[in-house]
Amino acid sequence: MTKAETILEQLGGKMFAVMTGAKSFCGFENTLRFKLPSRFAKDGINFVTIMLCADDTYYVEYGKLWGTKYRKMADQSGIYADNLRSHFTATTGLDCTL
Repeated sequence: MTKAETILEQLGGKMFAVMTGAKSFCGFENTLRFKLPSRFAKDGINFVTIMLCADDTYYVEYGKLWGTKYRKMADQSGIYADNLRSHFTATTGLDCTL
């Protein structure tokens, strides 16, 4: 299992995608990126990047993507795996699972 797949499983896997409408998942060496439906999440957030850091915590960046323009809306580092879902929910207003 790749690190991106592990990150997705920690968020809730397929149920996460169904609950949030997340799509266009893109995994890199230690990063997972995906899109959210427009005007669905709090503050218009529609693009999320989650990166595994060397200290086994996560850096999460939330942004707004339209056309070729991107604006960072929020970010946080030092998030442990067991807090990843609650942090996502608090920032976007979207529940990860039932």
